[in-house]
Amino acid sequence: MPSSLKVTDLYKEVYQHLARYVPKIYCLGPNLNPQSEDLLAQLLLQAPLEWYLCGEDPSTGLAKLEQNNQPSQLCGHVFRVGEPTYSCRECAADPTCVLCMQCFLGSVHKEHRYRVRRSTQPLSYTQGFSISRPTDPLAHLSTDMIARCYNVFSIVLKYAVDMLTWDKEDELPPGLEPPDRGDTYYCMLFNDEVHTYEQVIYTLQKAVNCTQKEAVSFATTVDRDGRKSVRFGDFAFCEQAKSVIVRNTSRQSKPLRVQVMHSSVVAHQCFALKALHWLGHVIGYSDALRRILCQVGLERGPEGENSSLVDTLMLCDSKMWKGARNVYHQLFMSSLLMDLKYKKLFAIQFAKNYERLQSDYVKDDHDREFSVTDLSVQMFTVPSLARMLITEENLMTTIIRTFVDHLRHRDLQGRFQFERYTAQQAFKFRRVQSLIGDLKYVLISRPTEWSDQLREKFLEGLDTFLELFKCMQGMDPVVRQVGQHIEMEPEWEAAFTLQMKLTHIISMMQEWCATDERVLIEAYKKCLTALTHCHSGFTDGEQPITLSMCGHSVDTIRYCVSQEKVSIHLPVSRLLAGLHVLLSKMEVAYRFPEQLPLSELSPPMLIEHPLRCLVLCAQVHAGMWRRNGFSLVNQIYYYHNVKCRVEMFDKDLIMLQAGASMMDPNHFLMIVLSRFELYHIFSSADCRKRYNRENTNKDVVQQNNTLIEEMLHLIMMVVGERFEAGVGQVDGCDEIKREIIHQLCIRPMAHSELVKALPENENKETGMERVIDCVASFKKPGVTGRGLYELRPECAKQFNLYFHHYSRADQSKAEEAQRKLKRQNGEDMALPPPMLPPFSPLFASLVNILQCDVLLGMLGAVLQWAVEPSGGHWSESMLQRVLHLIGMGLLEEQQQLENSSEDHDVSFNFTLKISRPGEAPSNTASILALLENLQNAPHLEVHKDMIRWILKTVASIKTMRELTASTYTVTASGSHAQEEMVCDKDKAERKRKAEMARLRREKIMAQMSEMQRHFINENKELFQQSLEELDASTSTSLEHSPTSSDAALVCVGPRRSRPREKRQVVTCILCQEEQEIRADSKAMVLAAFVQRSTVMSKNRKRPPHDPEHYDPLFMHPDLSFGTHTGSCGHIMHSHCWQRYFEAVQAKEQRRQQRLRVHTSYDVGNGEFLCPLCECLSNTVIPLPLTSRLLFPLSSCEQPGLGQWLKISGQQIQAMHSAHRKLQPVSESPYSSTIKEMLTTFGTATYKAGLKVHPNEQDPRVPIMCWGSCAYTIQSIERLLVDEEKPLFGSLPCRQDDCLSSLARFGSACWTAASQPSVQGHYIRLVAGRTDTVETSPCILDIDMLHLLVSVVLSYGSVHSQDSSGLSVDAVQLHFFHLITVAHMVQMLLTSGPEEVTMEQESGGAEREEEEDICALYNTIRTHLGSSLPEVCSGWHLWRCVKTGILPYLRGAALFFHHLNGVPTPPELHALCPGQWEVLCGYLSLPSNLLQLYHSQKVLLDFPRESNSLIDLPDDYSALINQASSFTCPKSGGDKSRAPTLCLVCGSMLCSQSYCCQTELDGEDVGACTAHTFACGAGVGIFLRVRESQVLFLAGKTKGCFYAPPYLDDYGETDQGLRRGNPLHLCRQRYRKIQKLWRQHSVTEEIGHAQEANQTLVGIDWQHL
Repeated sequence: MPSSLKVTDLYKEVYQHLARYVPKIYCLGPNLNPQSEDLLAQLLLQAPLEWYLCGEDPSTGLAKLEQNNQPSQLCGHVFRVGEPTYSCRECAADPTCVLCMQCFLGSVHKEHRYRVRRSTQPLSYTQGFSISRPTDPLAHLSTDMIARCYNVFSIVLKYAVDMLTWDKEDELPPGLEPPDRGDTYYCMLFNDEVHTYEQVIYTLQKAVNCTQKEAVSFATTVDRDGRKSVRFGDFAFCEQAKSVIVRNTSRQSKPLRVQVMHSSVVAHQCFALKALHWLGHVIGYSDALRRILCQVGLERGPEGENSSLVDTLMLCDSKMWKGARNVYHQLFMSSLLMDLKYKKLFAIQFAKNYERLQSDYVKDDHDREFSVTDLSVQMFTVPSLARMLITEENLMTTIIRTFVDHLRHRDLQGRFQFERYTAQQAFKFRRVQSLIGDLKYVLISRPTEWSDQLREKFLEGLDTFLELFKCMQGMDPVVRQVGQHIEMEPEWEAAFTLQMKLTHIISMMQEWCATDERVLIEAYKKCLTALTHCHSGFTDGEQPITLSMCGHSVDTIRYCVSQEKVSIHLPVSRLLAGLHVLLSKMEVAYRFPEQLPLSELSPPMLIEHPLRCLVLCAQVHAGMWRRNGFSLVNQIYYYHNVKCRVEMFDKDLIMLQAGASMMDPNHFLMIVLSRFELYHIFSSADCRKRYNRENTNKDVVQQNNTLIEEMLHLIMMVVGERFEAGVGQVDGCDEIKREIIHQLCIRPMAHSELVKALPENENKETGMERVIDCVASFKKPGVTGRGLYELRPECAKQFNLYFHHYSRADQSKAEEAQRKLKRQNGEDMALPPPMLPPFSPLFASLVNILQCDVLLGMLGAVLQWAVEPSGGHWSESMLQRVLHLIGMGLLEEQQQLENSSEDHDVSFNFTLKISRPGEAPSNTASILALLENLQNAPHLEVHKDMIRWILKTVASIKTMRELTASTYTVTASGSHAQEEMVCDKDKAERKRKAEMARLRREKIMAQMSEMQRHFINENKELFQQSLEELDASTSTSLEHSPTSSDAALVCVGPRRSRPREKRQVVTCILCQEEQEIRADSKAMVLAAFVQRSTVMSKNRKRPPHDPEHYDPLFMHPDLSFGTHTGSCGHIMHSHCWQRYFEAVQAKEQRRQQRLRVHTSYDVGNGEFLCPLCECLSNTVIPLPLTSRLLFPLSSCEQPGLGQWLKISGQQIQAMHSAHRKLQPVSESPYSSTIKEMLTTFGTATYKAGLKVHPNEQDPRVPIMCWGSCAYTIQSIERLLVDEEKPLFGSLPCRQDDCLSSLARFGSACWTAASQPSVQGHYIRLVAGRTDTVETSPCILDIDMLHLLVSVVLSYGSVHSQDSSGLSVDAVQLHFFHLITVAHMVQMLLTSGPEEVTMEQESGGAEREEEEDICALYNTIRTHLGSSLPEVCSGWHLWRCVKTGILPYLRGAALFFHHLNGVPTPPELHALCPGQWEVLCGYLSLPSNLLQLYHSQKVLLDFPRESNSLIDLPDDYSALINQASSFTCPKSGGDKSRAPTLCLVCGSMLCSQSYCCQTELDGEDVGACTAHTFACGAGVGIFLRVRESQVLFLAGKTKGCFYAPPYLDDYGETDQGLRRGNPLHLCRQRYRKIQKLWRQHSVTEEIGHAQEANQTLVGIDWQHL
């Protein structure tokens, strides 16, 4: 394109070019081909634009631009979904202020406290910075270049906007009509958030006749991109598919959106998206280009208001599909939001259109993250922008008004009504809540300086806010149900959801008011006016009455909470309470009293509604509202809950305090009594003789008791809750400290529990970290559990039993814990009230409530009832509260006395009031006198300590008052003496009680020992018997550890130590019968679990073998698949087990008929739970039989190895020829049940190991059993090495029994199989080693321990027919020596060239070994034609062989020990030096193994390292980052929703999604399940990265979640990454997971988890 073209021509030229080429490149058929499309689009469409833009070759032109660019200081990184975002908790203005990983690691914030969260939506972070630019970025561009850019950008952007907002399906905008137009259409399906995946898949299969796989692919793409063509063809063909889809999806809800679009329209829309991508790419080269694009986008069009291209896109947002929205949002983020000048202009346009955008969003069916309204976070969180928008665009008012407009349902009084809420309205209500989020962003940073304009607009916003509150004041009122239960639970959740969402807004409004005195005064006046307005509408039918009591009277209204309407929602009153506290806190009330309407306040009006609300709670506790159902219970719960209480319960209490501080305390208490409906009880003249005349209806009495308790508690709270700054003289930290102390008084708590118990502010901060260390100490966790905070002992004295945030359960737990603590410390059991801080002046008069006549009258009445208890008309907790109140009064007086100055007389005289008796005529006793009476009452033992504490305090205060005239020192000593006297009395009393308790204990112990003696005398013979058994067992254990004088222990060969065969008697866990294990007796079995395993695999790439034709005789050394047998060690009779298993099967069949839920075990697969320990099992092993039975000892001289080889060769040839003729089988020495069990276990191993159907005749059965024995031995040997445990003595007995049973079973299993086939295996095993018949695998392809076990165990079948007099022991030894040499050869063949090490000086013995090894190596070299490298260092070779052969020798020792039952040498029971010699001696080997080779002259890798789980990074965010860049392998670069890491091999998988499902045995399974069969033989351990959760899978139906090995600094896991504390790897926990894996216990762990938690059973694990 020549750059001389005029602008108008350029526009036309570009459009003609696009009209011609776009339909030729895009949308040419049913299957799109993105590679060729992108290539052609780049060549034919983008390249010409770039040439024109640069005026030269784009590659050089764009490079120049990039070179001259001065990049912005904003990083502008756009977060991918799931990527880690970091926010500093110390510096960030708000939680949306986030950094990407690179910026964070390079910043100072990594030393601060920070949070890591995963991004849930694409987000650009450009907040938190204000940058002044020294120069204009356009300065270094030529005017010609600027003009060209401007032209290109305006044409391309206009084209893209036109095409994306185009709504005609069959024609194109003018100038773009294609030259030749065919009849090709697409049936385009659009995404919505209403229909499920399943509905869409089912509909598509019917509509377009596709397979399920294709339908899944369509649905996935529609969900990802927002639309997808499901059919291509002529118009009628596509229209038919559309009608089917619409018809099928319109039954339940609105139908899926489908359009039949002409292919050229779709082509241009595809290119429009590419054009936007291209613009985003080009402006990345230079900030100047970015600025030009911003200018083009925001330039007004000819239509005036809202006509710029950016406005057009925003206002058409809800009409576009998901993919288009995402692309243009990304472009906005990389252009408008990165340039601060245009960000401001964009913000103004956004605010202007705010109402319309939100209305579109409410009607839109896409989630907020795909809506343009979601960009509000990018602008409203920038403090300067937010203020500017409030003052210039009146944003605050706009947001609130838009919000109120959307909630249209009101009752007659104009209050919100959420009663008959349809699903549609609920959906809309959820949408509208996002407006509250925007308001939160605007208010989140408080202004430091106020302009008049800001004041005006803020107060205007506050007016709108109060209008909203007026609609909420009194909503959802309730009336007590009498007679019958409520029929239908009323809707209550919507109102509380609204309250919860607004909680932080209300707090933030108050914080804004607190920063400016003028604003605070105005806000207070406005709020008071609003409250007065609300009250005027409430007074229907409230008659005035006069109450009088104790010589005081007050005028009030008659109002019964239990009969009238009452509402829990009072936001106007609560906001006023908050502002009232601020007047005190900011000292405005003292400095500008004339500007405040305090004189106009009517205290009874202020307290009326909050008091009703608190009375409602008390009546609900008293059980008076039972018939109102759960909705009311839930409302009361949330009213007190930590999420709502700050702006609900706490503010009601403050309002009561504010009202009471301005009233006569007697009047206040009479109104409280009246509302609690208790006035009639306390006002009667003879109230102290309570209920003399009253009817004693038990329920009424009980209710009144509870109400009195609640009322006394309320009075305590009004007087005692002073920890709100402004009410008491405290600061913010004191309040949090007190909350933490009271939580920790219940029990030690974890960090997360404490955080949950504390209210969060708008930044999700509780302020806990600032103060926790001064009130608590941290205890680190072990391998399980979590770190706990414990209360420091010195803080316990601040405990208040009646703390206002305790629930009833918390209170009783805390009381119990504190009393227990006092008992341990030997202190008295009283729990007196704590010392309180003084009130602020505005609230100071509240203390007079404690000494007013009405309260003292009430206290006296309760004490009088306690002195003369009359049939349950009072309760102990009532008395406890009265004592607490008296204690509060005394402490208040004591504090005032201590703090008073000389001349100032203390007016608060509580002691005087409580020691004055009542007036004539009644002459009631004084409170003090009643307390002294109660001190000796037998029925009040529990409260004695408290009464004693009160009397002691009274005495000390009296002393203080008496001695104020004389010097202070006398006072101190006087009160001290008094205290000491009381103290001594206490001590003496306590000592007496302790002495009595000791004597009682001794007496009981004496009685018990007498009874024991008596019992032993009566049952003498029983005890005699058990003592004999004890003797026997000690002697056997002695035999197990022979003394040094005995000959050395040998476990194999003719010199084998002969253990004394002892009777083995075991007990069946099912029938409890004892039985001796003998070959001819009933079979005894162990519950066992056989599973395939790849835990020791060194080659996970090897494809699984074909089970039908695989020959498992020789195991490859890479152990790619093995069969592991484990057991829980519990023993049963075989017939008992069979009965038990049949019962389990029958139960399973019945259960299947009733309900289709998986159990934690699969009966069809032979699985059951051990009847005793519920451990998962799938077969049973017959208990070990003695080997002597099978092979009688032979005493004649045994031949040497050479001679034996000859004999074996002849034997094999003889058998080989005999196999062709049939041969009689020798008799089996076992009983029928034992034979049956041999078959059962053999078949189970064969079935599990080969994954085939059971077939007991298959010749491979014995091979699988031998293989399982060898594999289990190898796995246990590795486990012992990894855990640094000795070879013998450290195994749990269940593994010991399992190994013995396996080895002995292996030697007996040939009796149950066909003898010729076992002999055939023996021939093939031995033949290769002794060069007789058939080709055998290469020596390097055989695992020698498997070979040893198989040969030794198969020899039994040959020996039973052997008459040559060879002893089994000699044969075992020869085989062992032979295979050991083979293993050494194997190692020499695979030993690499040695590293150049210092030649070590060695002793004489070592010299000899080194020379021998060199000789052997050279012999092998000559045989192999020198393909091995030459080696000079014998020392290196010997070291390789010695370390390499050790695992084999240890395995052999385990095998022969369990097979032959020889005790183990004590040296192998510990990890000490010299193990090599002992091991060789035990195995009857020379310690220089090369003597085996030299003495006979007959003709390996390093030791296999233990497999371990993959290494994980220390910092969890590295994993989140890795997962966020992982794309689904099947969805063309789409982000995976649940990236999951295999901990065995390190593969990242796309779990829990349709896209990566594969077919396994004819069933669709998820990526993880499929991977377990490839990598772990059906068992898998995964880390779900986004949930921070470990997943265990076994097979298709079993799985469980397990705690991850990542902990935060407080020793807690964060499953679901909700808390966001940085997580670090805990090595002990990871080792624990690794140990489970190595022990093959994953399946067992899943079984236990599923038994413990039934919800796990219902999860479709195969889809993960």
